[in-house]
Amino acid sequence: MATPARTGLVSGSASLVCLSATRFRFHVWPEAMMMRTIALVAALATASGTHAAAGDHGGVVNRALVVSAAAQTPADLFGDLYREVEVARVFPDSKTFADMTPLESPAAIMQTYRREAPKGKAALTAFVERHFAKVGQSAEARLPLRQHIKALWPVLSRAPVVPAAESSLLPVTNAYLVPGGRYQEFYYWDSYFAMLGMKADGQQPMVESMIATFVGLVERYGHIPNGTRTYYLSRSQPPFLALMMELSGDRDPALARRRLAALKAEHAYWMAGGGCIGSAGACQHVVRMPDGSLLNRYWDARDTPREESYAEDVATSAEAAPRPAAEVERDLRAGGESGWDFGSRWLRDGRTLRTIHTTDIVPIDLNSLLWIQERAIARRCRTAGDQACAVEFERLAARRLAAIDRYLWDPGQHRFGDWDRTTAKLTPVVSAALLTPLFAGLATPAQAAATARLTHDQLVAPGGLRTTAVTTGQQWDAPNGWAPLQWMAVVGLERYGEGSLARTIADRWLHAVASFYCGTGRVIEKYDIETLKAGGGGEYVVQDGFGFTNGSVSALMARYGINDDAYSCAEGHRA
Repeated sequence: MATPARTGLVSGSASLVCLSATRFRFHVWPEAMMMRTIALVAALATASGTHAAAGDHGGVVNRALVVSAAAQTPADLFGDLYREVEVARVFPDSKTFADMTPLESPAAIMQTYRREAPKGKAALTAFVERHFAKVGQSAEARLPLRQHIKALWPVLSRAPVVPAAESSLLPVTNAYLVPGGRYQEFYYWDSYFAMLGMKADGQQPMVESMIATFVGLVERYGHIPNGTRTYYLSRSQPPFLALMMELSGDRDPALARRRLAALKAEHAYWMAGGGCIGSAGACQHVVRMPDGSLLNRYWDARDTPREESYAEDVATSAEAAPRPAAEVERDLRAGGESGWDFGSRWLRDGRTLRTIHTTDIVPIDLNSLLWIQERAIARRCRTAGDQACAVEFERLAARRLAAIDRYLWDPGQHRFGDWDRTTAKLTPVVSAALLTPLFAGLATPAQAAATARLTHDQLVAPGGLRTTAVTTGQQWDAPNGWAPLQWMAVVGLERYGEGSLARTIADRWLHAVASFYCGTGRVIEKYDIETLKAGGGGEYVVQDGFGFTNGSVSALMARYGINDDAYSCAEGHRA
């Protein structure tokens, strides 16, 4: 008998239904349609007596084929996406993806899949994380967001560590917190924002422990490394130690002296290049500005590929030829020190990593933080009765403020920015870093008002504060939002009376984090704050945990008196 290739149902006296298992093309039918079809098949088979006679199993077989055809399996629903995810081995167990629950309609997911066309395991993994939930990730069963974060602090906490011989881990003599995901050591600037949340959540002993750890690192190495691995010792990260110390409740005079000594040592690390500046105009972290004043840049003592991103750096330096590889690799390392690795702030063409020139840039955020540090040292020296020290660091802070005002503020554009040594002017990049002077408190009221207007016009997104105003595919650009930038913007804007804009950014950020958490059960490193999904770009897939995101949520909720039970998944906080 000839069999139909596509219709599925045929009338006939001997067989009312006949399907070809080899030529039939599965159609995706709604469940109601599937059940009506199965019922129709059963009724037709009964009416024809096809499974009444002994030994005649045709009706049963035909019904089985129709049930199979109408099953709407994951492979039926997601076609090419399903195949690509499974063939790429996104999950070690193929059943994992087969059992996941879509967070949107299959049609919507497939439309996004065709538009984005993710290629390769990393891109497919990120796509799946945004659009599917694993078994057990029930939004209704989840704790409210802040309660979930409180439960995560012990999970991310680590005991003091004595590493095995020849391990890349550095010894840590106090308990500490890791960010999560691929980051199982702890990091400098990340930790400050996590500590804000820990303090708000009653984890003061861990806050004190981490301050002690950072002080110990300065005493041991002369600076705080990027993270607690040997391959991070050649650089630091944005200097937040002075602000960390403000979170302490310990007023012991001996401890205060020890902490002051650590701050002075860290300042000496950042200013060490001041004694070797030659005709090049810069040495180590120090840059001599055209009027002779000194400001700072990000820099790394090595000019080789980063161990943690070795293959990536080798490839980037090859693409940057004929630039010397050592020059490119130092700029990549300096970008790592900035914490903004990577984004348009450091890229000569504003888009491609091979044009990176971090060491040519005098950044607004770094110099604002060093101004905070110099003022903190002056206050601590005065409290300790060392008036000469207090006067010296007040003088250094005043000089830095004057240089920032002269070189890192453009009165014509009415904005702060990063100064490019090769062009002797601000770079064109508008970034969230321009809010750091407000966070520090060094901006004038007029500068702050102009910064607020620019922020409102170019950087505020549905999910909080954009990192920059441009989309490049780099992770420290739009559409990504990052927890440290949200916190500094909120604090800085409030400081200058821009409370409404600050609250808008805070509320939108909290909603973005809560929406993703309720949909996936995860708090992550970065967010696409246009779509409220997981962020993209960078050298690795988005990471779970996540220390500074957790910290920003708890600290912002505490700041605004938002109840712990707010952002409950049962109340519909889901993108």
